[in-house]
Amino acid sequence: MFLYIALCAAMIIAVAVGIVLILAASKPNIFRVQRTASIHAAPEKIFPLINDFHSWSAWSPFEKLDSAMKKTYSGAAQGTGAIYEWAGNAKAGVGRMEITASAPPAKITIKLDFLKPFPGHNIVEFTLQPNGSATETTWAMHGPVPFVGKIFHVFINMDRMVGGSFEEGLANLKSVAEK
Repeated sequence: MFLYIALCAAMIIAVAVGIVLILAASKPNIFRVQRTASIHAAPEKIFPLINDFHSWSAWSPFEKLDSAMKKTYSGAAQGTGAIYEWAGNAKAGVGRMEITASAPPAKITIKLDFLKPFPGHNIVEFTLQPNGSATETTWAMHGPVPFVGKIFHVFINMDRMVGGSFEEGLANLKSVAEK
């Protein structure tokens, strides 16, 4: 009887693993998360808040994940070549950002490398598009999804996981820029 139950349990586990692997295989090879907010300020006022990593503490929700987070700034003071590295608690993790392109006052591209709790290599883009007296400000992140990541995506929705933080950050950016 015990052998029969063990065999049934093993078959159920094998089927469940097979289903997860099939679902993972159907996931896309890249992901993209994007949010946009209308900020009642000129792009020239918003751009420096993003283009200088020292300014991120005023608006980025990720800065609040660990009050004791160690931060290192290197490279250029701002714009292309500016580097920001952090090491924090389990929520903040360890990582590095580098501004790889800066086109004032319209677009900033950042190479984002997560080292812990799990590695990830993504591209972050901020675009600022004038719209009357406001600026449509978009925060987007995209990157590759290796097969192990696809298994993770079966259970976790990246858009829901990161999108709320982007919305919070854009709301904070709006508050700072509109002062």
